[in-house]
Amino acid sequence: MTDTPSDDLLRQILTRTKTIACIGVSTNPIRPSHYVARYLSLRGYRVIPVNPAYAGQELLGETVRGDLSELVDEKIDMIDIFRRSEAVPPIVDLSLELFLPNLQTIWMQIGVRHAEAAAKATAAGVTVIENRCPKIEYQRLFGELRKGGFNTGIISSRL
Repeated sequence: MTDTPSDDLLRQILTRTKTIACIGVSTNPIRPSHYVARYLSLRGYRVIPVNPAYAGQELLGETVRGDLSELVDEKIDMIDIFRRSEAVPPIVDLSLELFLPNLQTIWMQIGVRHAEAAAKATAAGVTVIENRCPKIEYQRLFGELRKGGFNTGIISSRL
């Protein structure tokens, strides 16, 4: 549980992970949660979108789930959290309840931190990454980093 995990740890996480529950994903293609989820999906991860606002819609070849409890029959390796820091504790609690022993990683996106929830997950044997983006780390570690790590490949004349 650190803002500065080693490159070896990040590479290990990104190599062992197969299925990611992406909490707070948006169907809007210009939102960071959308293009991060899309990027990870294009890299071979199964990304299961979770957002009650879009429940039942299809995104990235998956049905958007309204809540983590709808994934109880799935083998989830990583939880990727695109929510405010204060929303993290119940996500972590439910993740630990539903997905252990298979859950390996809880990843909190840039700007998202919660020390108590991270400590609880770590105590349960789950690796916690805070304030980082798996898309950026994947690109950096596997030689795909583009300008700022945020290039979506969409050309726009809007400023």
